[in-house]
Amino acid sequence: MLLFQMTSFKQLALIGPTASGKTALAIELAHKNSANILSLDSLALYKEIDIASAKPTIEERDNIKHYGIDELFPNEPFDVTTFIKLYKKAKKESIEEDKNLIIVGGTGFYLSSLINGISNLPRISQEAKEQSRELLVDVSSAHDFLNSLDPEHMSNIKSSDAYRIEKMLNLYFETKLTPTAYFSANPPIAIISDALPIYEIEVEREVLRMRIQKRTQQMIESGLIDEVCYLEKKYTRQPNCMKSIGIKEVLSYLDGNYDKTEMQKRIVIHTAQLAKRQRTFNKSQFQDKTLLPLQKLRDTLIKS
Repeated sequence: MLLFQMTSFKQLALIGPTASGKTALAIELAHKNSANILSLDSLALYKEIDIASAKPTIEERDNIKHYGIDELFPNEPFDVTTFIKLYKKAKKESIEEDKNLIIVGGTGFYLSSLINGISNLPRISQEAKEQSRELLVDVSSAHDFLNSLDPEHMSNIKSSDAYRIEKMLNLYFETKLTPTAYFSANPPIAIISDALPIYEIEVEREVLRMRIQKRTQQMIESGLIDEVCYLEKKYTRQPNCMKSIGIKEVLSYLDGNYDKTEMQKRIVIHTAQLAKRQRTFNKSQFQDKTLLPLQKLRDTLIKS
């Protein structure tokens, strides 16, 4: 019996750390159950970042419609609201096409935002942005300023996280409310209200490390360095995506900070650290889920 029945729209989420096998399983599952796929990956979202993002190729997508891949150019900004819009579009079009939807991603934060919702933010005036920019000359001091106003909220934001600090500064200068006060007065509204079973791939640390090493080697052999050179020449190093794992290490290699062997080693280390953070986040955020090794999860989803 198939997991999905075509009598009504169904959806599920497939999560797990980077390099755990989500992509291939999602595509196989989509074929079996007449589904489209929504990718929740902040790097695959970008056009022209193909190798560094490890996004599935056109051939690997195997005629399955994907949302959340090749949506923006690297110099175009995005935030979590981008994925909310993509989810709404994917759900609407899937229903119109009599298809189901599989939500796939290693970035659990985006899935959590879809399930729990986010607060509506006000339009930020130029005046508020200017006030923020003045403080952001020193990001650490800007964090101290916000922390003096709202230590509860700022305890979750690192003093080096310029992006989130700027967001909170804009919010404060626009509304004259601390983040805690604003979000208390503007609680989030869930985006996904329908049933959403969540399945997570469980993988042993050493097995995952070997998968990461293999994938990193494949990325380098496929032209990762050339891709980063092209991206730097076309977009400079300013876009946030140019600070992503796989890109920043290549840029340091190009700067002569270390050789190719050390570059590859650092990509593996940083990717493994990311995978650990992803597992920790998923464990804390998604209690009601099915957690199984890849093959057992595949058997559960496809053979049941």
